[in-house]
Formats: sequence, structure tokens, C-alpha cells
Amino acid sequence: MKKHAFAAIALWAVWFVSTAVHAQPVSTEQPAPAESISNVELKGKAPVNPQTLRVKLPKPQETTLSNGLRVALIEDHKLPTFALQFVVLSGGLADPESKRGLAMTTAALLREGTRKRTSRQIAEQLATLGATFSAGASPSSGESSISVTGLSENADAILELVADVLLDPSFPADELAKYKARFLSQLEYRRSTPGFLAQEEFMRVLYGEHPASYIVPPESALAALTREDLASFHSKYYVPNNTLLIIYGDLTLEELVKQLERSFGHWRKADVASLELPKLAPPEEARVVLVDRPGSVQTSLWVGTLGIERRSPDYFAVLLMNHILGGGPASRLLLNLREDKGYTYGISSAFSGSKFPGVMVASTAVRTEVTGPALAEMLAELERIATEPVSAEELKHAKRALIGRFALSLESPQAQIANVATRKVYDLPEDYWDTYPQKVDAVTAEDILRVARKYYARERLQIVAVGDGSSVRSVLEKYGKVESPTSRPSAP
Repeated sequence: MKKHAFAAIALWAVWFVSTAVHAQPVSTEQPAPAESISNVELKGKAPVNPQTLRVKLPKPQETTLSNGLRVALIEDHKLPTFALQFVVLSGGLADPESKRGLAMTTAALLREGTRKRTSRQIAEQLATLGATFSAGASPSSGESSISVTGLSENADAILELVADVLLDPSFPADELAKYKARFLSQLEYRRSTPGFLAQEEFMRVLYGEHPASYIVPPESALAALTREDLASFHSKYYVPNNTLLIIYGDLTLEELVKQLERSFGHWRKADVASLELPKLAPPEEARVVLVDRPGSVQTSLWVGTLGIERRSPDYFAVLLMNHILGGGPASRLLLNLREDKGYTYGISSAFSGSKFPGVMVASTAVRTEVTGPALAEMLAELERIATEPVSAEELKHAKRALIGRFALSLESPQAQIANVATRKVYDLPEDYWDTYPQKVDAVTAEDILRVARKYYARERLQIVAVGDGSSVRSVLEKYGKVESPTSRPSAP
């Protein structure tokens, strides 16, 4: 069996809706779950000293330019380098209905030419300056991001180049055509993999036609995009008062402001309309959907439902619950389905959340012949964490792992930038990251049981399977009426 490549659920790529879902009640005749006994021994020797985790992170120095660009700088002079990120507060969720993929394509084409520079000249100048430049957005993201790294001694020249790319892209028609061809070719391959098909259908099942359901744009919508569409999106949303700039490194605020005024001072502000999206609600009933892949030797399984927003008071309880269930190397799902039963090479659970409810999902790929017992074990683990308090040992290990991971992440400039961006985008308290370890440590077994019952309620679980229908349909029917996937309408 091929190893299953789990599709990552991006930090702010998923905020979803479930439209009117009419499914049959779940069958009460469930297969009895097999007993889970693991031979894996947890040593409990994570190298984490609690005293070192009472961190006081450096506060960014903040200012706002005259054109409305908000700037946050975290000074660090240990190395003669810097990293920065522009966060444009509009992404794929702002795409017009008939132009899904517009934000994604706009970001991807930024560095492919300006009125002053060709794509090749931009690449050569970045290389000469020792700088990197990347930009991205997804069809379901709330933001578009532009990331740059470089040497601090070249900051002025790098910022001048970045300003040209960010403020004055030309979106050449020939580069747009190449991008479409590459993307559609890659998409053809991705659609041949069961894991991608399962993720795509899972999002459709949960969120219907809400824009947050798209992990890739419809082919017809992408093919129809023009350079004029990209220029229009850029002029509408890439404005300073709709953008955050977060910088980490060997710079001072006084010198940085001078450089920014020279390079970005002429960037004009503009009104940006607030985004109105449909309200989201969790599924009212369980549902089973089968994507038939005749002859497939494996079945991809995605099981889950809608979860939380990023500002939810349940966030830290969900964080611990997810780690114990399927978010770590000693998680229940992994120990059960991989170590005990040998059904899969890998299995995990994940959750996401933004300004809209995200997903809560467990996913894996298994051999076709073990689809039934593997699904039974997945559901049994979801039921167990929602009905039995986690042990003191499990909770201790999870807390140590998450706090240790957080402590290690603080060595990364990109992580520091992401922390500031998260706090800004979601309007979190100023001491949010200073108190992160304490918030993790405060979660109790009762908190985990409460959120597991709330979000992994069996009567609302959505099951999506991609595999050989003739082999697995009867197995899936034990959990409810098996539906076929619903195709999306073509873009106008």
C-alpha cells in the first residue's frame, strides 16, 4: 500500500459552512470495536524544565505610516539578517463567486513582472541581494501573505525592490498562461490521488458552496481569469490600510521607518468594503459519502465535523484533546491503528479555526480489505475521548509536548512573525503568547471531555471515504445511508 500523504489544513485556509444536509439517521447496529492494547512504552522524559517556560517575549515596536500601513518590528541583532511578512487582510474569501482562485493567482503572479522589471530581472536582483520572496493565498483564506528575507545591510535595496513588486505588478499575460498550465497540470495529478479527493469531498460535505469549502479553484474559473481580473483584485485589496507589515531582525524602528517611507510612502490608501459571508452552523445529522474509485487498493477515510473559531474559549482544551487523539507521535489513533492493528502507515487528527469555525477531522488511508475494522477503530477512539476522561499520564505528556514545541518555536523568526500576525488578525490580548504555556497547563481532563463531547458528537460526524465502491459500500452502510458526491456547478 502506498504511504498516505496527509493534506495539511492551512492556519487560516479553512472557515466553512454546512448547507442543508439531509442524511439518513445513523444505523444503531455498529460493529463492536476491537480492544486497543499498545506495546509502546512512554518514558515521560521530555526535556522540558517548567521554570524555563515562563517566558516574557519581546514586545514588537509598533507604528503606523501616514498612508495607514501598520508596522510591527521585533528587534534582534544576533544575526545581520531580517525577515518580514506583509499580511493583506483579503484572500480567497474575497473572490467573486465566478472567479474562485483570483486571490491565489494574484499573489502567485506578483513577482512575474512590473512596469520596471521583468520576471527574470526580479529573480536576478533578489539573488544578487541575497534575498528571498514568496507570496501566497488560497481559495479559502482570509488573507494574502508576502514573505521576504534578506541581509540587514541590504534592507534599503530589498525594500525598494519589494515595493516595486508589491505595488506595481504588471501581471503579464504570457506568465499568467504559464501559471494556469502548470497549476492545471498539477491539479490533474492531485485528483488522481485518493487523499486529495477525500479532502476535497470532505470540505464540500461540510460547507457546501460556501467559499471556504474550496481547497482548489474550479478549473473553469481559473481558466477564465484574465490579467485585468488580477489587476482589479490587486487595486481593490492591496492597499496600505488593508495591510499589516511584521518584521523580525537586525533593524531599528527609526531607520526602518525612513526606509519604508522612501519605498512605500507613495502607496495610496483606499476604502475596502467589509466582507459578508453566510453564517455557519454545524451539521445537524451524520452523513456518509462514498467517492467510488474502482479498483483502488486503498481507502482514504476522513471523519469529522465543524469545530471552533480561533478566538473560541475552547481553543486550548481542543488543542490538548486533538494532541492526545491524533496530533502527536504517541496519539491514541496512531498507537491503535498503526502500532496495534497495522492497518495504516499513518493516521492523524487535526483542527483549524479562524474568524469562522474550522474543521475537526481524523484522517487516514488503509488497505481496502481493512476498511471496515479501521473505520470502526477510528469511531471507537472518537467515542472514547468523548465519553472517558483522559488519564493523568496522557494529559501530562500532551502538555509537556505542546509547551516544549512552543518553546522551541520561539527560536524561529518566522514563528515569531506568525505569532504577531495571529494576535493582530484575531485581536488577541497583548500578553497572549507570554501566557501560552500557562493556558496549556491549565487545561483539565474535564475540559477535554467537555469539548470532545461537544465537537465530536457521533450524531453529527461526517464520514467521507474514497475507495473501491464494490468492496467498501456494504461496510459504510453500517453507519448510515451511503451517498454519492455532489458535483459543483461550473463557474459562470
